[in-house]
Amino acid sequence: MKTVVSSKGQIVLPVEVRRMDDIRAGHLFEVSRVKRGEYRLRRIGHAANEGLVDWLLACPVKGFLGEGQFEETTDSILPDIR
Repeated sequence: MKTVVSSKGQIVLPVEVRRMDDIRAGHLFEVSRVKRGEYRLRRIGHAANEGLVDWLLACPVKGFLGEGQFEETTDSILPDIR
């Protein structure tokens, strides 16, 4: 895909790329020079809640999301999660 650098030095990411990776206004990127004429664009930071489901499924406290598991206080559970 091709794009053009504006007079302000801005590069527009084609809509196909933005849709594939859910890129929206305000997302941060890092640009690095690999060598003359070759550059790397890398998204930094994560979208809100990105990876939350995976983290919850990998929770070390077994039964954390099950019924009847909420008798413990939050203070007693948090050290096990960390």
